[in-house]
Amino acid sequence: MPQSLIDEFTFEFPLPIEILLLRTIGAAVLCGVIGLERGVHNNPAGLRTNMLVGLAVSTFCMITFYMMETMTAGNNAMQFDPIRLVEAVTAGITFLAAGVIVFTKGDVKGLTTGASMWLSGAIGLACGLGLWSVALLASFAGVVILWVLRHVQYKTGLKDGDPSADGK
Repeated sequence: MPQSLIDEFTFEFPLPIEILLLRTIGAAVLCGVIGLERGVHNNPAGLRTNMLVGLAVSTFCMITFYMMETMTAGNNAMQFDPIRLVEAVTAGITFLAAGVIVFTKGDVKGLTTGASMWLSGAIGLACGLGLWSVALLASFAGVVILWVLRHVQYKTGLKDGDPSADGK
C-alpha cells in the first residue's frame, strides 16, 4: 500500500480519539432524548432527525478544531473566526426547521418541532466544543419544556385533547 494512503488515514487529530467518541456519541444521545419526545408524540422530526442534527453539528465543531490547529500552525497570517461556525449552524438548522413548519386552515403546525431541531443543533454545538454542562442543562431543560409543559398545557385546558395523542 502506498505511503500516501497510509498517511491519509493515520493523521493526528488535535483531540484524542476518546474525546472525539465522547463528543460524537454524547451529541447523538442528548439530541436523541429531545427527538424521542418528539417521535413519541408523532411529530414530523423525531428521534433520528434530532440525533443527526446534533451529530452533524458536533462533527462541524471538531472539523473546525482540526482546521484551526493544522492550518494556523506556524502561519501567523492565517486567522479563523469561530463565530462563523455558530452562524453557519444556525442558518442551516433554520432552513431545516422552516421545512417542518406549515400553515393550514388558519393553524400553524410544526413550530415546536422546528424549535426542537434548533435546540438539538445547540446541544450538538455544545458537545462538539466540550461544553458538557451547557449540553446537559440544555437537554434537561428541553425535555422539561417539551414533556412536562405539554402535560401542564393539557391539564390547565390551554390545549385540547390528550397529551399522549398529540402529533402532526
